[in-house]
Amino acid sequence: MSIQKPGIPKGTRDFGPVETARRNLIFNTISNVFEKYGYVRIETPAMENLDTLLGKYGEEGDKLLFKILNSGDFLAGMRQNAFHANDSNSFSLNISEKGLRYDLTVPFARYVVQHQHDIVFPFKRYQIQPVWRADRPQKGRYREFYQCDADVIGSDSLFNELDLIKITDEVFEKLHIRVKIKLNNRKILAGIAEYIGYPDRITDITVALDKYEKTGLENVNQELKEKGIDSGAIQELERILFIHEENDLMKLQWLKTILKDTEAGIKGIEELSTLLNYCRKIQVTSAIDFDLTLARGLNYYTGAIIEVAAADVKIGSICAGGRYDDLTGIFGLKQLSGVGISFGADRIYDVMHQLDLFPQDTLMSSKVLFVNFGEKEALHCLGLLEILRDAEIEAELYPDPAKLKKQLAYAAARNIPFVALVGENEMSRSIVTLRNMLTGDQMEFPIEGLKEFLSPGTLDMPDTPHIPHP
Repeated sequence: MSIQKPGIPKGTRDFGPVETARRNLIFNTISNVFEKYGYVRIETPAMENLDTLLGKYGEEGDKLLFKILNSGDFLAGMRQNAFHANDSNSFSLNISEKGLRYDLTVPFARYVVQHQHDIVFPFKRYQIQPVWRADRPQKGRYREFYQCDADVIGSDSLFNELDLIKITDEVFEKLHIRVKIKLNNRKILAGIAEYIGYPDRITDITVALDKYEKTGLENVNQELKEKGIDSGAIQELERILFIHEENDLMKLQWLKTILKDTEAGIKGIEELSTLLNYCRKIQVTSAIDFDLTLARGLNYYTGAIIEVAAADVKIGSICAGGRYDDLTGIFGLKQLSGVGISFGADRIYDVMHQLDLFPQDTLMSSKVLFVNFGEKEALHCLGLLEILRDAEIEAELYPDPAKLKKQLAYAAARNIPFVALVGENEMSRSIVTLRNMLTGDQMEFPIEGLKEFLSPGTLDMPDTPHIPHP
């Protein structure tokens, strides 16, 4: 009888030592920038009550929620005709009370409401945790992936949006990824919806428009037509969205004349104009583009919306966010505006991998490996290891007295830049022979000299080592 090979669900991945080290580089870079701008870290549970999640992401988002079966006999109490009602959504809600979180923003809103008396507002938090979506797996799209979110809630100042743009610019500069930061404002889109005669269909318009880069204009127009928007309005929408002006300032001026009778549209133009003016007064190295087709399909956005795309890799957005004026209102805490940004760590990883941007020494877990020549020598090395480790120097002993060639190959495979050789000669003289794995050069040190040589900050680490002949 053959044993079936184990596997993992589609849209999920294992991460080995190399991937984990590289992902930690991304997480640490992002969290360090968040903290530099005054954000503090929180964490929320992987699962939330379904009534917390449902209805917050629109119809499309609700379909992608992973639901968790109730514990025990989840079918107990179900009516027999419920199995034949042809309403799978209603049926699933009878057997599931919890779901895996779809993003980090709605759980954050729930957290704010639940802990409002312990929070100092404006509250600036960041969160780096996995989320789950029952999406169709494809390149750059996973069912389980990490988000790195920063939000500030309790302030409607556009300086918060400016901070997030600056954070975005700084993170990608540190990761050496060239990006374009696209900006729009949902109030402008609401004004356009009003102008074409469909003020109450803003959600249908933004949900369809959000698919523009994935499916193309023809499919967007077809979806709008299926939603009941007439062809004349669709043509007018297309004319406005794809207006050709020389720069963002001229585009906003043109929009101001078109949307002059729409209160939301004029307010959105004022907000975006102010934000773009702020960006001109600070140093932002990334390209910034006012893009009217940027919609962000999630229902809770009400103001500025942000999306970031890599300039050198086509993979979709790698960072996105925006303003939500009353997200906590759905949980009973009214009039609390917020704005946030979310970095897609998995797509950022794919971009860095494709562009070969990870440092060669990312995986280096130890700075020096002590060769094991036998039990006597190994016992002697244990004391030397403690001296180095007490000095915060990563060091390890090969556990078995294997052939030297095998131990050197292990060091090379682990990207360990130095090997310490301590045989009877070294023990009698109280020294350590240190081999540079890159060059094959050998040096002798007393243990204190070795500690000083290997101390953090005193050594330029070599690139990926090769295996010298023993």
